[in-house]
Formats: sequence, structure tokens, C-alpha cells
Amino acid sequence: MGKVKKRFLVPVLAVTFFIVGSSFKSDFFEIAKQIEIFTTLFKELNMNYVDETNPGELMDAAIKNMLDELDPYTKFLNEQDVEAYRINNAGQYSGIGALVRSYKDKLLIVEPYEGYPADIAGLKAGDELIKIGEINVADFDDNASELLKGSNDSEVTVTYIRQGETKQTTIKRGGVEIDAVPFYEMVDDKTGYIVLSKFNRKASEQTKAAIIDLKGKGAERLILDLRGNPGGLLSEAINVTNLFVPKGELIVTTKSKVKKFNQEYKTKNKALDTEIPLVVLINGRSASASEIVSGGLQDLDRAVIVGARSFGKGLVQRPLKLTYGTQLKVTISRYYTPSGRCIQALDYWNRDQNGKAIRNTTFNQFKTKNGRTVEDGGGVLPDIELATQKTNDLVRALDNNHLIFDFATQYYYQNPLSSLDQFNLSTTDYNAFKQFVAKNGFSFKTKSEAVLEEQLQNEDSLLGAAVKEKYKELLVAIDKSKIEALDTYKKAIEHKLEEELIPRYFYRKGLYKYHLKNDEAIKTASTLLSDSNKYQAILK
Repeated sequence: MGKVKKRFLVPVLAVTFFIVGSSFKSDFFEIAKQIEIFTTLFKELNMNYVDETNPGELMDAAIKNMLDELDPYTKFLNEQDVEAYRINNAGQYSGIGALVRSYKDKLLIVEPYEGYPADIAGLKAGDELIKIGEINVADFDDNASELLKGSNDSEVTVTYIRQGETKQTTIKRGGVEIDAVPFYEMVDDKTGYIVLSKFNRKASEQTKAAIIDLKGKGAERLILDLRGNPGGLLSEAINVTNLFVPKGELIVTTKSKVKKFNQEYKTKNKALDTEIPLVVLINGRSASASEIVSGGLQDLDRAVIVGARSFGKGLVQRPLKLTYGTQLKVTISRYYTPSGRCIQALDYWNRDQNGKAIRNTTFNQFKTKNGRTVEDGGGVLPDIELATQKTNDLVRALDNNHLIFDFATQYYYQNPLSSLDQFNLSTTDYNAFKQFVAKNGFSFKTKSEAVLEEQLQNEDSLLGAAVKEKYKELLVAIDKSKIEALDTYKKAIEHKLEEELIPRYFYRKGLYKYHLKNDEAIKTASTLLSDSNKYQAILK
């Protein structure tokens, strides 16, 4: 029997080796072949196209469109992108100190940071920059926001439109510090509140300093606000978690097809406080590193999570250096929380008929350290969900069409306020917003609307004229119901309006102060933390 087994084993091994070897060679040949085809195409296109071409722009577009077929986090970074990526992670840069949105013919000031150059020069949210120095934004082919950057103390004159009136101002550029913790304060005599807005290199250091200061002011329990935090550095997510859990605790496992990227990340330092009661706030815009912290603390039963299901980004990226100062930020692995769950919500490798990533709808169950049930595949689900913190298609459409932003700009100039105590979004104000939406319109199609429109446009449809007319009536009714839905989701929309309006008057810090007294999530967290039995019951 031994001889027979050996006779068959050798050929099988040989075939296996041949298949693996052939597969490798086949892949290598296919890559080389496609590169040669593309090189030839690129050369012939630039030599023979009827108009002058810009090889750099063509290549940039070609690479970025190719990567669009993968996931949205795998990106080619040209020299300018690399610098922007570095600035975002470093937490400091030199410029005008404002969040800016780019259009073809203008740059829109979205938020000037308090005390920084744009703010000092008098720019406000909603101002439309049409000229920077002597350059018209409409005539500038590249991203015109690059023109706002410059060395410290250099000046640039900008022409802008505000409420239909053209104005000018001179901005003296300066250093801009991006705080990971822009705000922290006591909610009451025993509860501290910390906003952690991003995971740059300052995240754990500033969070630690805030905790120490708050404890010095009497804090015996903490609220860590990660709402709207888009993530950042994995190392800082581990370090922030480490403030609350002991050294040597597994926080993240990464799994990849490349073995060297398969790693376990454990806490390396002595914790700051492993006992202080902790609530973490999250919402649909809490992503990546925010989900590592909230998911890890939930799995380890170290904090109660409050708010709405998080974004669901369970993919890890690493920047790989290319030639001429460029980089490829590539998705190298998936990450898994301590319980073993991956919270990735969208499947970019199995798309629907329209090419959109499929959202996970079936979830696997896992157990926390204390045996509580948690799920994977759709972000971090809070232990306590709040309806006002959830987003929906309507709210997203209002945001995507900038209707909340534009209404806030109009409201600011029509309703002067001198103190935060005067702010009150009344029923009259909300009705004005509804009228604003109805007047300006917004592109938002429900699933029912899309099906009806498809049937009406289908020439092969067996629908008669009478039925088609009824379909049209239904479409009109659906359109009307969108405006009526503004009442259904009034609380969630009012919350978004407050977040957009208050910084216009009192900057971002004013919004945080307003939230301390009025935000439902903070109120819920404070009430829970004051009830030790209920807090412990959730975790056990």
C-alpha cells in the first residue's frame, strides 16, 4: 500500500507545482502585456491627438479612474495630494485657516476657523471666492485652493461675493494648528465631556491631557464624543483606547493576502484610568479609527456606546511610495475588533447592476468579553440607539444638495444674534426652511420613484396611456410627499440645522457649548452615567 501511495503522490505534487507556477507566470505576463499596451496607447495619443494634450493630467485621470473600480480608499496621490495627506495627519500647516469647497468657477468658504487668517480677514461661511490675487478661479485649471496656500506672513488679496455683493479683502497667511481635541468641559459637577474630532498625531496626547484636566476639576465619569470623526492613524486609535484599558490588551487584528500585513495590535502602555465610567458617542459619520476605538471599548465591555450605527469602514490603508514624490494609498487588509468582527458595511467587490457597492444586510454574531452579543458587517451598533442621531436618505439628500448650508447662510444675514442664549430654532424658522427647500428643489429619488420613471421611459412597456397617466400622478404625489417628509424627520433635520447655524455666529466652540445643554446624546449619556446600576447592567 505504501508503494502505491507514493506512486500517486509524486504526480499530484508535480501537477500542483505546475499549476501554481503557471498561474504566477500567467499573471506576470498579463501585467507586462497590459503595461505595454497602455504605454503604446499613451504615446500614440499624445503624439497624434488633434489638440495639445497634458500628459500629466491624462495620466492622473487614467490612474484615478482605474482605481475607482476598486474601493474608494485606494487612491493615487500626486505630489499635491501627498502634501495634503501629510498635513492632515500632522495636524499643522501654513495657510488661511478655513474649510473650503471647490467648484469650477469659485471656491466656497465652508467654515473659517476662529482666530485664524481667513477669520481675521473677515471671511464668513458662504463667501464665494472668485479671484485670488490676479487669478480668476474660473480660469484656473487645477484646484484653485492651492493658490490660498503659502508661507507664514505672506499676503494674498481675494475677491469674493457675499449675498450678491462683490467684496475684497487681504489675508495674511499663518500657521494653522489642527487640534484633535477642539473642546472639552464639565457637563455637570461630576461628568467630563471630550470632543475627539480626528485621529492625527495629537489625538492620544490631547485626549490624555483633557482627561487629566477634567479629573482635576472633579470628573468622576467621562463622555467621549466621536460623532463626525472620520478616523485617521491606526496607531493613535490604539493609543486612545489604551488610555482606558490595560497594557497588553488586543485591540485590532489585521488580515491580508500579504502575510507581512497580518498583524495583531495590542496596547503598549500603562492605562491612564481603567475604572472611570465611560460613554462613547458615535453616529453615521464616525468611521475607521473611530470605529476601532468604539468597537474595541464595546468588545472589552469598557464603555457604553450611545448614538447611531457608525459608518462601517473596516478596511486598512497604507501609503506606498512611488517615483517622483507620488504615492499609492492602497487598501492592504481588513481589520477585526477584539471579539473577531469586521465592521465593513459595503462590499466593493460584489456590486449591483448599477455598479454600486452592496451594503451588508446579514450579520454574524460575536461575543464581548462579558458575553454580550455584538454583530459584524454594518458598523458599530450602539448599546443605546437614538433616533435623532440617525441619518436617512432625505437628510443625506438635503446635505448633498447643500440646502442646509445655503439656508444657514441666508438665515445668518437675516437674523443677527449677540449671544448663544438668544439662539432658538423656532417653528417659524423651520417652516421657512421647508419653503426654502420647496423653492430651490433638490435631486432625491426614492426607490418607488425610480421604478415608476423607468416604466414610463420604457418604449416596450405594455402600459396603456391611462395607466401611464396614473403613474405620472403618482410621481407628482411622491414629489409632494418629499416636502411632507420634512415634518416626519423634523428632529433629525433640526439637529443638522443647529450644527450648521450655530458656528456661523459663535464658531465651532459655540456649538459644543450649546450641545452641553441641549444635545440629546449628551443628555442621555449624562443620565446613564449618573445611574451606576443601569450603567453596569448594560455592560454585564
